[in-house]
Amino acid sequence: MPKLKSALELEELREGIVSKRDPSRLCFTVCSGTACLAIGSQPTFAAFEKELEKQGLKDRVDLKPTGCPGFCEQGPIVVVYPQEICYLHVQPEDVAEIISQSMKGQIVERLLYVDPVTGKATSRESDIPFYLYQKRLILGNNRLIDATKIEDYIALGGYKALPKALFDMTPEQVLAEIEKANLRGRGGGGFPTARKWKSTRDAPGEPKYVIVNCDEGDPGAFMNRALMEGNPHSVLEGLTIGAYAMGSHEGFIYVRQEYPLAAENIAIAIKQAEDYGLLGKNILGSGFDFIVKVHKGAGAFISGESSALMNAIEGKVGEPRPKYIHTAEKGLWDKPSCLNNVETWADVPFIINNGAEWFASIGTEGSKGTKIFSLVGKVNNTGLVEVPLGTSLRDIIYRIGGGVSGNKKFKAVQTGGPSGGCIPEQYLDSPVDFDELTKLGAMMGSGGMIVTDEDTCMVDFAKYFVHFLSEESCGKCVPCREGISHMLDILTRITEGKGQATDVQLLEDLARMLKEASLCALGQTAANPVLTTLRYFRPEYDAHINEKRCPAGVCKDLIAFYIEPDKCQACLICARNCPVDAINGGKNLIHVIDQSRCIKCGTCFDVCPPRFGAIKKISGEPVPALILEQDRVIQRKS
Repeated sequence: MPKLKSALELEELREGIVSKRDPSRLCFTVCSGTACLAIGSQPTFAAFEKELEKQGLKDRVDLKPTGCPGFCEQGPIVVVYPQEICYLHVQPEDVAEIISQSMKGQIVERLLYVDPVTGKATSRESDIPFYLYQKRLILGNNRLIDATKIEDYIALGGYKALPKALFDMTPEQVLAEIEKANLRGRGGGGFPTARKWKSTRDAPGEPKYVIVNCDEGDPGAFMNRALMEGNPHSVLEGLTIGAYAMGSHEGFIYVRQEYPLAAENIAIAIKQAEDYGLLGKNILGSGFDFIVKVHKGAGAFISGESSALMNAIEGKVGEPRPKYIHTAEKGLWDKPSCLNNVETWADVPFIINNGAEWFASIGTEGSKGTKIFSLVGKVNNTGLVEVPLGTSLRDIIYRIGGGVSGNKKFKAVQTGGPSGGCIPEQYLDSPVDFDELTKLGAMMGSGGMIVTDEDTCMVDFAKYFVHFLSEESCGKCVPCREGISHMLDILTRITEGKGQATDVQLLEDLARMLKEASLCALGQTAANPVLTTLRYFRPEYDAHINEKRCPAGVCKDLIAFYIEPDKCQACLICARNCPVDAINGGKNLIHVIDQSRCIKCGTCFDVCPPRFGAIKKISGEPVPALILEQDRVIQRKS
């Protein structure tokens, strides 16, 4: 692999790679992101290798492992190019048929996406509703690239922005272009990227460091992981351009330990870029030097905070520092340091290649470009969604996500990770951008989006996130350490039916204290799930506290399961499935739940045939009285 000594040599390499590729040649791509690997894409890929060898087709068609295309719940996903035929849930036993039919120009109908409402099958990937309403700028190349081959990235125009920045633009011009594009950080705060870059560039002290934050730890979020696994060179290129603009010659990529594939792929990408002369000394003969190192984090959620992350790179405990001086001025080893998340860096090559005006034409007045969201929870189509900023919550959840699963009623969507807020149905038409979500008491965060339905208890939902934050608090400052823990105690008490009339005011007082006195953003935003659920779902808190009732029937201490004697068919299904043998009754005997042994897991409720509907979930009613009545009417059925 010869080192490239000029921009001209890079273009000649690109032309050589492209000239050897036949766009009409049949190519099978198999999603090899973490989600698809977890559900069996590796055996599917191995089956393709074996079957292509068996049919003598290895020299006639291509086979490529690719990054995550986003539609994670439908994996393993196989796409056949150039026709762009998309197959879902592909198993090893399907492979021979896919290859044989593809060679004939035919389609395997049973593996296509089928619309759950219309029953219509869709063959082309881009026509599937989940993809049709997206704008996949950053995520789009994941489906076309083998992340371990730099040639794939170069063939698609990768590393075009780098020589443009190095040879056609001064560092000041690069920074001005980022400022004109109004790129805001995708890591959660939405801070203007150019302002951060300028602060680092202008700060006294050498060396200056640039850092990629891939410590994504939000429950249900995996945007950064998917990008780093599927297209690491896009992040590297953006990082190098940023380093050039800020006068930095050393960068770090901080990857959490739980992302082994992302760490492996970025390490391969760095080595390949170095071998080609796209990293290291005198990049492309420009005189600019830049090296990148990978640091694997221990996996603490708090380490995603900028100063905590820098402490971790230095080998210290990953806990935040006081922000009397910004990390842009004194960060890593007390030197000027610029930290942006994976998605922010990946945006940079697009801006340099296409211009600030192009980027600024996408999105809203204050929030430009696209954003990747992790759409999960009680929604039909879960996965990664990339849309222009300003797209409404309704469009994301219903047009792309396919609506709430199980024909349930939508209740709320939680945006912004564990410190985000819960947005109710009346605000579904709100645009998703940095400013509008903040007005609703939520935030965009790094892009987590969790949909809830009518069966979700919002008090219990808030408790879940507060529990997560109490576990992840570093404990360095008293307001966060004690405040979140005390907030969790109150929420736990409420969900156990022990809530007091003063608890709501106490939660609000704690929230105010956390926001004003915590050292870092973890504590400052920890109360958002509580405040938004209080703001929009106050009746649920009142029911728990005043009526000792959980309206959603979720909180175990406030519910019981009861078998209606008149509806019980003595079929034994519930008794056979009860994990603790809490159901008494034999053949032809009406069953009874022993409340002293019942763990309220709900298994009996789930397995009872709908046509019987004998098992009821009770909340806030006099359960003991019902049980006594039940005991009196139990009788042998005729």
